Amino acid sequence: MNRLPLVLAAALALPAAASAQTARDRAEDRHELRQDRRERADDRRDLARLEGLQARFDAARRRGDRREIAAVDEALARELRAERHETRVEAARDRDEFRRDRQEGDRHDARDDRRDLAIERRVAERRAAIGDELRGLRGRFGRPAVERRGILIAELVDLARGELAQDRRELREDRRELRQDGGAPFGAPR
Repeated sequence: MNRLPLVLAAALALPAAASAQTARDRAEDRHELRQDRRERADDRRDLARLEGLQARFDAARRRGDRREIAAVDEALARELRAERHETRVEAARDRDEFRRDRQEGDRHDARDDRRDLAIERRVAERRAAIGDELRGLRGRFGRPAVERRGILIAELVDLARGELAQDRRELREDRRELRQDGGAPFGAPR
């Protein structure tokens, strides 16, 4: 039996399969870039809201306006609930990305994903602890309670700024992955 046609068919199929895998990798990388850009836009809005709440709180504290401080407490509670949900969604996406990179055998990307997951977990844990402490301060308007609120709100703002820095790192990593997979980032020359 002449095996030459089978060997030729197999040899021709390998580059096609590799090309299909590369196209899938590029599509996943582009999807991750779009996702990162959405997260960055969301995180910018989150930061702006937190900075606005911080400004409202500071003004209310200076005036001794308990009603406004209570309103800020409510707004912070809503913000933290929304952030908890957003964090769960992002963590699930990051775990999927980590599994995919590990399955592909890309240790560098998997290491980056593992680092990102650890950072997000620490931020989520700290944010939850701040939320718990803020809940304990609700309805308390003595000077120590009000001062502590200010410190906690400032920490939430700092965490939000850190998330934006993390978003920039993620975008750089995903652009690098896209270049490695043979594609160019959106708007970038090939």
